[in-house]
Amino acid sequence: MNSLGIDKDPKDTRVVVAMSGGVDSSVTAALLHEEGYDVVGVTLQLYDHGEAIDRKGACCAGQDIYDAKRVAEEKGFPHYVLNYEDNFRESVIDDFADSYMRGETPIPCVRCNQTVKFRDLLKVAHDLGADCMATGHYIKRSVNEGTGKAELHRAIDDGKDQSYFLFATTQEQLDFLRFPLGGWTKDVTREHAERLGLLVCNKPDSQDICFVPNGDYASIVKKIRPTAENHGDIIDMNGNVLGEQHGVIHYTVGQRKGLGIGGGHNEDNSPFYVVKVDPKANQVIVGPKEALARDLVTISSCNWLTDIPESGLDVNVKLRSVSKPAPAKLFKIDDQTAEIQLETAQYGIAPGQAGVCYDNGRVLGGGWIIDARNSSMPMAA
Repeated sequence: MNSLGIDKDPKDTRVVVAMSGGVDSSVTAALLHEEGYDVVGVTLQLYDHGEAIDRKGACCAGQDIYDAKRVAEEKGFPHYVLNYEDNFRESVIDDFADSYMRGETPIPCVRCNQTVKFRDLLKVAHDLGADCMATGHYIKRSVNEGTGKAELHRAIDDGKDQSYFLFATTQEQLDFLRFPLGGWTKDVTREHAERLGLLVCNKPDSQDICFVPNGDYASIVKKIRPTAENHGDIIDMNGNVLGEQHGVIHYTVGQRKGLGIGGGHNEDNSPFYVVKVDPKANQVIVGPKEALARDLVTISSCNWLTDIPESGLDVNVKLRSVSKPAPAKLFKIDDQTAEIQLETAQYGIAPGQAGVCYDNGRVLGGGWIIDARNSSMPMAA
């Protein structure tokens, strides 16, 4: 059994490595090549910044592709570039814009992993005769000795852990995938990049959504959906008009700053927060922080890597990528839907985000948040 858990000699084990042009995927490919595996690098051309924001010469995707190609050339393994712009636009960018138009707060990185990378690219890997596909994600994969099934676990480095963005990975995909960096910190990865002499060893981590330069998501949404900035009212929970909103895409549940209502405050002088975004009425509803408290969350389009008993399952759940896992009880409603009952109410739970469930560090799966309410209230505000 080789280091990837495959009963073959490394030289007879073909590994397709998804190479983004960054440090993590470059180290993954170079290390596996160093270990003697039959490595094939694949980079997906997903978008063009110049086309996305109508500005010539702004395509950093081209540099990433060039960097990936250089790493492969220097190490001596084949590398292919596949144009997936149409797939990416339909599955990720259009969905991103439509999600904002529905008053949601989308996570395009999950959609990308769920569709283009772990659906389309896996098919390419199979077509290339690969035994597995490896990525540079910070998440751990292990095989349960009792069940023989592959499991997902949080990465050792909490600051780099990407498990929240990979909850939609199916069991079939997980059986084929490998994540060599899940047991490392980023410092260790960079040390290997330097040792291997990779030209990308000092390349900074990407901070923004890849197709949203400088974090200006509104410009992308407006270009795709020109009606995105239809003006409407900002109202309080009693229906009183407090000001004007400049398009629902600019607001998200839990937002406090940038409401444009003159620093308006509640009667007790506490600030207003966005409690709900209503695209049908073209309104943004604001209220005090306590109006954001939610302890019942409904998730849909669920993916589970474990069985959920009818009596429910004690879990820890993350409801935003930056939040800490919180204790809750998970109940499966049907194959696609589940309810999460939080022990303690949380604030700023937004439709379009994900509810990802854990058993200690193991990823059990999750789904997309479609509703959140307070059990003491008949309906969400």
